[in-house]
Amino acid sequence: MRRRTFLSSSAIAATAAFPGVASAQQASPGIDLAAKTVTVGAFTPITGPVPFYSILTHAAESCFKWVNETNQLNGWKINYVTYDDGYEPARSVAVTRRLVEENKVFALAAPVGTAQSVAVIPYAKEVGLPMIGPIGGATALFAERLVFPLLPDYGWSAASNLDYAWTDLKAGRVALLWENDELGRSAKRGFDLHMASSKKEPAESIPFEVRNTDFTPHVRRLANAKADVVILFGSNANLAAALKAAERIGYNAKWMAPFFTADPTTRKLAGPLLDGVYFSSWLLPVMADDTSVKAYRDNVGKNYPSDPIGVFGLNGWSNGALFAKGFQMLLASGKPLTRANLVDVMETMTNQNVGGARNVSFKAGDHRGARQEGMVQAAADGSFKLVRDFKPYPAEVFDAKLS
Repeated sequence: MRRRTFLSSSAIAATAAFPGVASAQQASPGIDLAAKTVTVGAFTPITGPVPFYSILTHAAESCFKWVNETNQLNGWKINYVTYDDGYEPARSVAVTRRLVEENKVFALAAPVGTAQSVAVIPYAKEVGLPMIGPIGGATALFAERLVFPLLPDYGWSAASNLDYAWTDLKAGRVALLWENDELGRSAKRGFDLHMASSKKEPAESIPFEVRNTDFTPHVRRLANAKADVVILFGSNANLAAALKAAERIGYNAKWMAPFFTADPTTRKLAGPLLDGVYFSSWLLPVMADDTSVKAYRDNVGKNYPSDPIGVFGLNGWSNGALFAKGFQMLLASGKPLTRANLVDVMETMTNQNVGGARNVSFKAGDHRGARQEGMVQAAADGSFKLVRDFKPYPAEVFDAKLS
């Protein structure tokens, strides 16, 4: 496994001094009181089917570097250690074990992958390891006290897409094309629940494997079902491959996808086929005139000039910013710097601006971070434009009991 480690930084301003935090208190692994350094870690897919997901880690790293360089944590530094997991859940668990046992990390911060993060939960619970900002949208991530997801559950996003298809696109027959892992199954749960609550039936519901490159059979089924809108929940590469298959067989439908595919990475893979595709989004537009979003653009552009500036990277930056915000709160609390106390203070976060996200809140028994989405559309000029403002998720899905 490839390892990367560095001292880093984030987009949250510390507003007060934190006296006494370097006292001789019992601290958790990963805390160096003398050096005022906290070590956190993550798994990331440098190899495997989606190596471009490492853009997420680059952005989180840039966020932590900014924290350090601009003294956002009153003299404290973040040390970030990452290893390649190839986007394989079993390897994600092995990486996490290594981070805990060898690197003595205080927490996971912005680990990449839905199925990967879900797979790590049992081990994290065994050792009491907080998981801050796992970059995934599975239902399981909201059901554990140690886990603080910033991303919405993909089921909420799928329901939001479906609602837009009905109300704004006036769709009569809507189909779901879903990745056959926890990412796609979470989307399917929300899609199915919103369908059932509206007493409607999907035109089709078709699973696919994450490594799938030929979507011709799937698209033929969609065409035979006469679906006029297709909601796809999978990777950037999956969306591009599906759009290419639709073009090959002459299937015309409106396509919708999750926020992380509204990115220059997808544009590079799909080209002009991406024009007109709709995406739900819980993040501010990447070109927004916002201090934290601008910090993302400036710092990723400086640290990784080859990485595209897009929602994909802003996602990684924002999840990194969530750890920085939580650690800032822990410092301000005056409590011993322990993993348990980090969890406690994270559950008091209320309506905070975190990276590109707004009004992020956590409380005991409710770890839903982002709570609204807007709708973005890919334009022919290569940009992504907000075509519907932020609104709450369909209530029957958002408030459904987590399984």
